[in-house]
Formats: sequence, structure tokens, C-alpha cells
Amino acid sequence: MTPISLYLFLIAAGGLGGFLSGMLGIGGGIIMFPLLLYVPALFGLPPLGVKGITGLTMTQGFFATLTATFFYRRERLISKGLVISLGLALFCSSLAGSLFSKRMSDGPLLVIYGVLALFAAIMMLIPRSYANDDLSGEHVDFNSPLAILCGAATGFLLGMVGQAGAFIIIPIMLYVLKIPLRVALGSMLAIGLFSATAGITGKIATGQVRFDLAAALLAGAIPMAYLGGKAGRKANTKFLRWLLAAVISASAIYIWADILREVYR
Repeated sequence: MTPISLYLFLIAAGGLGGFLSGMLGIGGGIIMFPLLLYVPALFGLPPLGVKGITGLTMTQGFFATLTATFFYRRERLISKGLVISLGLALFCSSLAGSLFSKRMSDGPLLVIYGVLALFAAIMMLIPRSYANDDLSGEHVDFNSPLAILCGAATGFLLGMVGQAGAFIIIPIMLYVLKIPLRVALGSMLAIGLFSATAGITGKIATGQVRFDLAAALLAGAIPMAYLGGKAGRKANTKFLRWLLAAVISASAIYIWADILREVYR
């Protein structure tokens, strides 16, 4: 029988992930994955397993993203063209990756996740201009073929590790596609619905989601995602960029420390 303390922990974890989803335009996976992987043991809670965690993070990411997207759409911070081109590419390749992940063991999935997080952390430390960060979605131009290529190249790996992909797609939008920060955050939430829908479909179809645990996560994630969106709209874009960089970097360091411990054990 699942202890009540685990459900309470998942509600709190979902709330944290949901708030960051709305504030930083991420699905919450970059926070939820290490949180669910490492923290339960500190409180004597039963482990969830990497595959189980990927199913839970994909579920939490989908619903938190959906909630925050409504807020950013109202604020006109979503680029429809970017959502369609990048989002469709992510959807197709993420679905394939989530289905393929059933054949893989936990070790390789963790390494793939670590590589993606490390690459994203490095990108977020590159200096950038903040001049256009307050532009609205309808005033943003970008290279559509390049956006499709980026989505196809990263989506398969994201589907495998159960992530909607904001932690790597946002740096790509900022530094490769040159999208203003607020529009990147808002558009990523809408884009995340494509890959999250594909990912959650694959995870449910292959029996990788426990619905009782997912419900506890969502109880905290959904209301906090809306509050996070309101906080992010008022925050300075330079602060948001460095907060996102810190979140991604901390997760990458922690994941790689765990990978190296396994290698040298």
C-alpha cells in the first residue's frame, strides 16, 4: 500500500514544479525529475524508479503547461508560427522516442537526460541581448526551416526521457532562433503541449504512468502554474534568464554527480 506521506510529498513537489512551469515557461521536468528521483529516499519514502518518474513528470508537465499557456496567451506572448513549426516537429519525434523508451533500461535514460541538461546549462551561460525581450508574439520573426530541424533533432531524445523539453528548447529558441525571452517562455508552454501530448500518450500506452501518484502531483501543479505565470510576467527578464540558468545548471550538476557515482561504484 502506498503511504499517505508519499502522496503529500507529491502534492508539494507538484506545486513547486507547477510554479516554475508558469514562471519560467518550463514543463517542470527539469525540476521534477531530480526531485522525484533523489528526495523521497531522504524522507524514508519508497523509490519511484526512473521509468515511473518519467511517466509522472510527463503527466505533470502536460497539465501544468496547459494551465500556464492560458495565461501567456491572454498576455499575447505566444508566437503562433513558432508554435506550429517547432511544435509539430517535436510532437512527431517525441512520440517516437517515448514509445522506443520502453526497450531501454534506466541507466542509458539517465545518461541521455544528463547530456541534454548539461548542453542546456552551457547554452544558458552564453551572454545575450535583452533589448527585444518585451516584444509581443505577433512582432517576432524567425527561421522556420531551422526551427523544424531543431525540433526534429531534439524531440526523439526528449520523448525517451519523458520531458516536454523546455529546459533545452528554451535555450535553442534564445540562442539559435533568436526569440525574445518573454515570447520564448510563452511559446514554449504552447509548444510543450505538442511534445507533452505525444510523450504522455506513449507513456500511458506502455503502462508507465501510475494514475494515483499522478493525481497527487496535479493537485499541487495546476493552481501553482497559474500563479507562477503571473509572477513571471512581472519579473525582470534578466532575472528570469539567470534563474532559469541556475535551475538547469543545478539539475545538470546533480544528475552528473549521480551518474559518476554509479560509474565508479
